[in-house]
Amino acid sequence: MDEYDEERTDVRAEVRAGALCALIVLVLGVGLGLLWLWLAPRVPLVSVDGGVFLKDPEGEEAIGADGTFVLLAVAFGVVTGLLAFLRSRRGGIGIVVGLAVGALLGSVLAWQLGIWLGPSGDLAAAAKAAGENKTFDGPLKLQAKGALLVWPFIALATHLVLMGVFGHRDPEPAGSLPPKDGGSAQHW
Repeated sequence: MDEYDEERTDVRAEVRAGALCALIVLVLGVGLGLLWLWLAPRVPLVSVDGGVFLKDPEGEEAIGADGTFVLLAVAFGVVTGLLAFLRSRRGGIGIVVGLAVGALLGSVLAWQLGIWLGPSGDLAAAAKAAGENKTFDGPLKLQAKGALLVWPFIALATHLVLMGVFGHRDPEPAGSLPPKDGGSAQHW
């Protein structure tokens, strides 16, 4: 086997490892979406005189949904970054790219799954079903779309820190150490 075949085999292995990592992390997005749906505070709305209003205009439930998503994404980022590091301590670009792509797609999947499974987005129908002056839950929303980047950022940062602290080190070249006698190295 010549050098070109070895490089091609290495690239294929990296692509396979990255694709597998992305797929696994993407599937974890379902868990993030379900946890977000379960843990995010509901926004209470009320129908008054044919209009839909916040029951508590000063309530923090709407921003609480974003905060819940961000906190869950941080946790998922730390865990997936740690698992990616444990899977490939020797490094490799495939795992890193797979982690970033999978986490980004997993965040989008979680966001869409939470919206799809959450309370109805059709406020008129929900208000009509609840009745006049009755409280009902508003749709689950992610107002800060930047929250979708939290999982990939934290996962990559966790992986980077772990690689920096515990990762594989290349051996130093033989002639790179300073002389033991305390003298200065010869410069050319």
